[in-house]
Amino acid sequence: MLMATIDSSIVLISLPAIFRGIQLNPLTPSNSGYLLWLLMSYMVVTAVLVVTFGRIGDMYGRVKMYNMGFAIFTAGSLGASLVYFHGQAAALTLIVMRIVQGVGGAMLMANSAAIITDAFPQNERGMALGINSVAAIAGSFIGLVSGGLLAAVDWHLIFYVSVPIGLLGTVWAYKRLREIGKVEGARIDWIGNTFFALGLIAILVGITYALQPYGSHSMGWLNPYVLTALIGGVILLIAFVVFETRVTQPMLDVRLFLIRAFAAGNLAGLLASIGRGGLMFMLVIWLQAIWLPLHGYRFASTPLWAGIYMLPLTAGFLIAGPVSGWLSDHFGARPFATGGMLAAAALFGLFMLLPADFNYDWFALLLLGNGLAMGLFAAPNTAGIMNAVPSNQRGAASGIRSTFQNSGMTLSIGLFFTIMVIGMSRKLPTALKQGLVAHGISAAQAAAISRLPPVSVLFAAFLGYNPVKTLLRST
Repeated sequence: MLMATIDSSIVLISLPAIFRGIQLNPLTPSNSGYLLWLLMSYMVVTAVLVVTFGRIGDMYGRVKMYNMGFAIFTAGSLGASLVYFHGQAAALTLIVMRIVQGVGGAMLMANSAAIITDAFPQNERGMALGINSVAAIAGSFIGLVSGGLLAAVDWHLIFYVSVPIGLLGTVWAYKRLREIGKVEGARIDWIGNTFFALGLIAILVGITYALQPYGSHSMGWLNPYVLTALIGGVILLIAFVVFETRVTQPMLDVRLFLIRAFAAGNLAGLLASIGRGGLMFMLVIWLQAIWLPLHGYRFASTPLWAGIYMLPLTAGFLIAGPVSGWLSDHFGARPFATGGMLAAAALFGLFMLLPADFNYDWFALLLLGNGLAMGLFAAPNTAGIMNAVPSNQRGAASGIRSTFQNSGMTLSIGLFFTIMVIGMSRKLPTALKQGLVAHGISAAQAAAISRLPPVSVLFAAFLGYNPVKTLLRST
């Protein structure tokens, strides 16, 4: 799990180095699709496939699917590390390899929690799942730092490093893991799988393309293709639910959502994932676009330093995750999951009290508190979900849990990106024009720059480019 989730963020922080290496400008409008798909393809694929692979694990063996996931993930990493050509062909190849990695990652994510639930008695599962949750979520933070360090040397290293780890993991999994859960050998529900996959793909792809400008609009939410994808995706998911209630061997027994602990746990997990993803996104932008440049850091180095300055968040999660798992084993999951969620919400609000040029000590303290709160929530929530379902449905349940979490991360980017663009659209043009004129830029050029979509500023800051220089080159 650690390897799979590290890979979800290690590419994010390495994107500037990757695009420089393949000699492609990601901020050129014709290349924006490559930027979005290198950023989102892994998350989209894992979100779409985890339920399917979880159900297949229930039917034919969770350990088999887990082992296969290691092998496929390693193959995708190897393929990406061998891209030494340039241009759009290189970008397309990397996207394909990211999709392959996503397939392998989905197999790992879908079955890891189910394998752990099979292996541990109920009074020990919280601790075991807590460690697994720590590995899963801490991986996204570790990826930010390791990606910055490795990409500074050679961007190929971010993929190379997964190859030996993946090979060792594949060999270890085949030799050490044994099938403990009951294998039921049912038939695959191809129609249900198709409805679910196409519906979720349509929604997530629609959100992805909504981040791009459309016509005179700063974002693409009114693009007919985006609206068609979103509405069509919802219709397909409704059709999936209706179909699953009528088939004898469904991909997902939707009656699981009648189990209160399962339904509430997944809803809470979705909301927590949206909040966690939004917090990371907003804080990275805050650090890279404002605080670090104000304190003398070069824009090119801000992705690495943003990851380093956010380490207290990782530390808090690493501390609280296993402890909350142990506590939930002995005192029940609900009070710790509820307390963690409420504490995280309160601490989110405290960030609003910080000035733009904040004192880092207070910032680090809030990060640590958020990490502790998220860690307090994660393990009990996972244990509550997995303990609530029958043993022959654990793979599908684990897949649903991962789907809600991964979809939450994608939704958070779309939601918080939109909020930021709306806010910037009101104040950025005037501030840009006045600031540029004050620094010697002609009024005509300043006016032209101020009319450019704020999405360009966000993407530039997110990728470690100087936003003003990027805008000046665009005019």
